[in-house]
Amino acid sequence: MSADYLRILDRVLGARLWVEFTSEGREITDYAVVLLLKRRNATETIRVYDGAHGHNEMHRYSRNGGKQPGAPFHSGTLGEGMRGAIKEVEAGYREMIEGWERQ
Repeated sequence: MSADYLRILDRVLGARLWVEFTSEGREITDYAVVLLLKRRNATETIRVYDGAHGHNEMHRYSRNGGKQPGAPFHSGTLGEGMRGAIKEVEAGYREMIEGWERQ
């Protein structure tokens, strides 16, 4: 089964949370949690958390360099990592966007 959803975190700032995942039964088999920033006519990717390689990774994006190499961020299952990534983005999206803007 696969599912996805978009949630507005901050309408004025333009911060969005995109989540997509696949599962077998109750087990998450892959996911992507993406912090997006809507600006004028463009949408910028700020940060991605994923399980594409079978473990939990976080990728920062920079304004000039694009996607940066992945870094481990959670040692648990993919489901635990996905839930942790959602909480991390919800709690820290402003700081993540500020960091992206400084690059």
